[in-house]
Amino acid sequence: MAMAGLYRRLLPSPPCFDFASSHGKQLFVESIQNGTMEGFYRLISYFQTQSEPAYCGLASLAMVLNALAIDPGRKWKGPWRWFDESMLDCCEPLEIVKARGITFGKLVCLAHCAGAKVDAYHASQSNINEFRKYVLKCSTSDDCHLISSYHRGALKQTGTGHFSPIGGYHVRKDMALILDVARFKYPPHWVPLTMLWEGMNYTDESTGKSRGFMLISRPHTEPGMLYTLSCKHESWNSIAKFLMDDVPLLLKSEDVEDIYKVLSIIFTSLPSNFEEFIKWVAEVRRHEDGDSSLSEEEKTRLTVKEEVLRHVHETKLFKHVSSFLSSSCGRQTLTSGDGDALPSIAASVCCQGAEILGGKLSSPAVYCCPETCMKCWKAEDDKSITMVSGTVVNGNTEQGVDVLIPSSSGKLCCTCSSKKNIRMHPASSDVLTVLILSLPSTTWDGITDEKLLKEIHDLVSHENLSTLLQEEVLHLRRQLHILKRCQEGKVDEDLDAPSS
Repeated sequence: MAMAGLYRRLLPSPPCFDFASSHGKQLFVESIQNGTMEGFYRLISYFQTQSEPAYCGLASLAMVLNALAIDPGRKWKGPWRWFDESMLDCCEPLEIVKARGITFGKLVCLAHCAGAKVDAYHASQSNINEFRKYVLKCSTSDDCHLISSYHRGALKQTGTGHFSPIGGYHVRKDMALILDVARFKYPPHWVPLTMLWEGMNYTDESTGKSRGFMLISRPHTEPGMLYTLSCKHESWNSIAKFLMDDVPLLLKSEDVEDIYKVLSIIFTSLPSNFEEFIKWVAEVRRHEDGDSSLSEEEKTRLTVKEEVLRHVHETKLFKHVSSFLSSSCGRQTLTSGDGDALPSIAASVCCQGAEILGGKLSSPAVYCCPETCMKCWKAEDDKSITMVSGTVVNGNTEQGVDVLIPSSSGKLCCTCSSKKNIRMHPASSDVLTVLILSLPSTTWDGITDEKLLKEIHDLVSHENLSTLLQEEVLHLRRQLHILKRCQEGKVDEDLDAPSS
């Protein structure tokens, strides 16, 4: 029986030169001497081969995010947090990417959602001199990397649209080093920058837009440390539409006379499953990962989460939200049952943690955590640590899971799930506060009462927030903006994320 198959492709040379060829090595050495290979070392440390023929965009992005040491905030396999192609699915389902690849705009969307700082340009919005300037910038530094979206035909290669990171630049020859993630097809190779630019000017037939390039770098601080928006739930698009489109219209159409009425209009109109849209991030670990002591990394992350929580609790808006939720109207419209109780939260997170730590993707319904117990102790630096432990049952197997709980106060007492819970962890009041802070500044423009409008702006103004909370809120606002663009199918038209 005959079997059709391909083993690599012959790299067309010229115009391309294999990185491992004598000429490729000479270009490499000369570029090192010229200081234009600084970004290469981190990229090559995380160089990967795309795992599917259409995953070039996902592989390029995962490679760059790992090279920048951006924490994904969720587990890959076992206890490890690591960017993998399989985790980059918030802007386009993996099944669709696997079948037809991903557009330039949606890859930009993914980079934003992953917490990176992104500057993206369609080739039609830029010029070769600007592109050369950015290639040089990323080649002389290791804190930003450039991903190019180009058509292989311009380089006399087989195939069509492709993504790959740029690993370096030879100034005198005006050549860029492409770290091709389709390593099963072509090795890393040097190409004339002018030809690469020509390849980026090809039109992507699926969008009608030219291809382009994106500069990816780390944000000043890690975003999304405590709160994040989720598009995993099927209702995310209706909730994003409600927050971005419906809330401004409701505030414009209603007779709004005070803050209480503003909150009432927003909260009583929220879709019933909005809690699936915004979540606070809990860190989990196995019982056997160690004793009760925390690593320095775990302590640092927990400290940052607690600082964010404390800053939320100190805002004036939080006091208004808490007051509304404690009122009869608030209790009626946002009845969460045990949803805010730490044992209920911990039991759910323990089940999710057991599934992630076990590297399984089965339904969470098969996991059960019948009991949790909260432990509190003083760390060596006299810092109070709160951890909830649970035993998760899955058929005939059991898995012990710990959940690290951020708290805005150190005055906590030990308790078990059968006893009364002290609610000092993230809850509905602070989650809703952060959600309101994350709404676009234009949300409130329909309020006609000037005194009330000024009061609202004072409550939600980012200038009144700490730098740490500003970063958290702006990250959520960028996510909301991007998710709305995804819903509208406009990610390839507007590549920018809101900056304020």
